[in-house]
Amino acid sequence: MIFAKRRDGRKKAIMNLRRAAAILAWFLLALIAVSTLSPIAMRPHIGTWVHVERFGAYGLVGFLFAAAYPQRIALVLGLVFGAAVGFELLQMLSADRHARVGDLAVKMAGAACGAGAAWCAARHGRQLLAAK
Repeated sequence: MIFAKRRDGRKKAIMNLRRAAAILAWFLLALIAVSTLSPIAMRPHIGTWVHVERFGAYGLVGFLFAAAYPQRIALVLGLVFGAAVGFELLQMLSADRHARVGDLAVKMAGAACGAGAAWCAARHGRQLLAAK
């Protein structure tokens, strides 16, 4: 009986974490859209190279989506890659923005690394829980 309660509590905690990760992932994707499509003067800067910013932003969004939807990693990568391509193409509609293949490659690499990190963490987390 005690083990059943512990297992139910663990499942509920995991579901709450996944729900929070999903909310944060969608919020961050919307923030990336605004940052990517706004005029260049309004783009936020954190003071590093822009490739580091892009890699980090897409890495975090890939990690959060993969953590929120761990059984759908291919769909997560398709969503984040598709968003990156779409945002790059939409930049061509702005006079002061430009779409570059190099920027897209950095964004996709960040998303893949983030999703891969979440997949590895989930896999090893399950192994650790099973060992207990």
